[in-house]
Amino acid sequence: MPGPQLFALGALVMLALVLAAWVLMLRTGNAAWVDVAWGFGMGALALLFAALGPGWRPRRELVGLLGGLWGLRLGLHLALRTAAEGREDARYTRLRQAWGGNLPLKFLGFFLFQGLLDLALAWPFLAACLDTQARLPGVAWVGAALWALALAGEALADAQLRRFKAGPAGREQVCDRGLWRFSRHPNYFFQWLAWVGCFLLALPAPLGWTTAASPLLILFFLLRVTGIPATEEQALASRGEAYQRYQRTTSPFIPWFPRRLPHA
Repeated sequence: MPGPQLFALGALVMLALVLAAWVLMLRTGNAAWVDVAWGFGMGALALLFAALGPGWRPRRELVGLLGGLWGLRLGLHLALRTAAEGREDARYTRLRQAWGGNLPLKFLGFFLFQGLLDLALAWPFLAACLDTQARLPGVAWVGAALWALALAGEALADAQLRRFKAGPAGREQVCDRGLWRFSRHPNYFFQWLAWVGCFLLALPAPLGWTTAASPLLILFFLLRVTGIPATEEQALASRGEAYQRYQRTTSPFIPWFPRRLPHA
């Protein structure tokens, strides 16, 4: 299928997913279903482009495997968390307070924007699946390895946090175990690393250099918009001094060894 038609089909898939999430929000009062649609949407786009793209089949299969696994794992993780918590994430509660009236329509616009963001971020998937060159250069192998590492790292970080929250200290204390000892947001770091891997895998394709926009875009959203700022605001509100100490000792994003604080 030619690129423009494939992109249009992907847009229809994302439209269906975000509308389904919006209907779920109206029925449950929980806007976090848009995150579930976002995760499943990325996997769906990777599988769609891999199945119908005109590019070299082994490369398309690699995109479908890695992108499909990444999106399926994230979507399932977010769906189970949203269903289990039974309450709306504080980010969306604050949006309701800030927006005031006419919330269904405003959230519809917000959900549609998330669908557009998925399409923009999926550009490396599409570029790689349009590439007809029958080869996989070294940089693409590096990208695939980074993508696989990111998938494993993000899954491990989510599992460690879920296990900590289920324990007796999960409500009051700060998770500083496992990967969370070296980064306050290892899940976000590995999510970004996945897009670096996508970019490197797509780089040999025609116009592959333009796919660098995807890791830059997700990095901006993680560091400045909906990722770290909102998460840290909520953590400070719920855990106070404990989280402030965690901020002083632990890298905010890139995993690194924690700092030692001087004794009082």
